[in-house]
Amino acid sequence: MTNTTTIYTAAYQEFLDDVMPKINRLADLARESTEIDDAWYYKFDVKRGLRDLEGNGVLAGLTDISDIVAFERDAEGNKTPCEGILRYRGININDIVSGFMSSNRFGFEETAYLLLFGSLPNEKQLTMFQEILAGFRTLPESFVRDVIMKAPSKDLMNGIARGVLTLYSYDDKADDISIPNVLRQSIQLIAQFPLMSVYSYQVFQHYHDYQSLIIHHPVSGLSAAENILHTLRHDSKYTELESKILDLMLVLHAEHGGGNNSTFTTHVVSSSGSDTYSVIAAALGSLKGPRHGGANIKVVQMFDDIKKSVAKPTDANIRDYLEKLLNKEAFDKSGLIYGMGHAVYSLSDPRAQILKRYVEELSEAKGLHDEYELYSRVARLAPEVIGEKRHIYKGVAANVDFYSGFVNSTLGIPGELFTPIFAIARIVGWSAHRIEELSNKGKIIRPNYKCISEYKDYIALEKRK
Repeated sequence: MTNTTTIYTAAYQEFLDDVMPKINRLADLARESTEIDDAWYYKFDVKRGLRDLEGNGVLAGLTDISDIVAFERDAEGNKTPCEGILRYRGININDIVSGFMSSNRFGFEETAYLLLFGSLPNEKQLTMFQEILAGFRTLPESFVRDVIMKAPSKDLMNGIARGVLTLYSYDDKADDISIPNVLRQSIQLIAQFPLMSVYSYQVFQHYHDYQSLIIHHPVSGLSAAENILHTLRHDSKYTELESKILDLMLVLHAEHGGGNNSTFTTHVVSSSGSDTYSVIAAALGSLKGPRHGGANIKVVQMFDDIKKSVAKPTDANIRDYLEKLLNKEAFDKSGLIYGMGHAVYSLSDPRAQILKRYVEELSEAKGLHDEYELYSRVARLAPEVIGEKRHIYKGVAANVDFYSGFVNSTLGIPGELFTPIFAIARIVGWSAHRIEELSNKGKIIRPNYKCISEYKDYIALEKRK
């Protein structure tokens, strides 16, 4: 960091020290003026968070990209919780994973093709798509030097969003929202996201932890997962199992319906006619939140606290710790057991079920059997504890975040990259939904908010108290 930045920061801090007491008082006024009693939501039947009282999402649109099933209906229309099902373009995610895993292939690229174009590619189509991705898998040297290497952000999601917005300036057709141009931009961003993420992490570590800065260029013949590990690790070495598990992670995170927060953000901003870079930056801002893409790092931090707090990991001791979590007496005192439950799924999250099958193999290869056993115990005990302590209108089970953080840690991926890895995968879904929104030429998305303020008379300044 330059001396100018240091001087500016000191001066700014002096200003903040002076002004923050005033802002704190103003914040109390802002909060008091915007608090709405829960009774109003019931009076006007407002679905808070666009969900009904049972947590079901309010129907806001139609999509042909993916489907999430958490309940079955009988002949009378009554709902019964069922094992979760996730389909990409109508194909069960279990079948997609089994297809490429049984053939010992990487699956992310063909999954991206499926989500973008509606059907699985044949060998010729897949090769063509992989070649297009490889051609885009680079960043201008000036972009790396002037954007990524300057003013690195401590939060990589903010840094990546800034990078995406800056790419607007490198695109002569940035505002062209015709489908061919948007598809070109989308494929380019899908290819470039891993580089922006890994390079942003390495530059930040170089400046703040004084680690040596080694920038590896991507290799055109490698998959997205292989290139992530190749560019991230100083020696560029990784095992086949590591790259295959990371590839599986990308497939499972690539898409999850139009109603998840970041994808809905993609639809909302796309509906305004905005450019691709602004849309993806908005989606990144949504995914960053700890209630969305930031949840997996919370799981890992929670387990670190379990290992410190529970000397002997018996069922009784773990159960006692989980009860303390729910009672806001442990970890971050949020009252949450991170990685448990889902806004849509009831009995199970199919992504977690798939990931769990391979987590044990990876943990054994890494000599982390005890760690895996601890995760397994919490996954078994947490639903019981939650069921005893909380009113549950549907089942609760481990979600994909429960295992993805463990997988990332086992692969040696630093915590700062957990959410960016999610984004590297999910940009495929965002791109498919953006194209869907533009293709259907829908209206700008504008839900209604009812105003409940009382009518007031204007008071002249000199008469105000």
